[in-house]
Amino acid sequence: MSLTLTPQDKLTLRTAAYGAVTLLASADAAGSPHKAATAGSLALYSATGPVGHVLAEKKPGVHLEGKTVAAMADHVLPALTASMTLLTQQDPAVAGEFRHTVLVAVDAAARSHRGEPSPTAAEMTRKITAALDAA
Repeated sequence: MSLTLTPQDKLTLRTAAYGAVTLLASADAAGSPHKAATAGSLALYSATGPVGHVLAEKKPGVHLEGKTVAAMADHVLPALTASMTLLTQQDPAVAGEFRHTVLVAVDAAARSHRGEPSPTAAEMTRKITAALDAA
């Protein structure tokens, strides 16, 4: 099956993926948010296949602002669910690839400071996984 994504669909995917990394970096602010964001973003940028092509696009429009983690989560978590719904309707294999890619990036971000993720990072990972699985 061929994947047909509108510019808005692609923006939703990028917002979801990069937003998940941003959420995790923000949730673990006591650690090293910059290292977490870098590790997660590099993992996303190294994705392959249709998902990798979308995530590698350098298009404007991904806005991950929010004065609080809660404000960012209100935007990012629904984008994760919407991305999975969209991809599952078009190609379940690509949806699985997207889910795996996001979780690898989240894991990379969580482990960027070496050792086990903090309790706050672990909880944010749970919320991200739940949003991916809600579709």
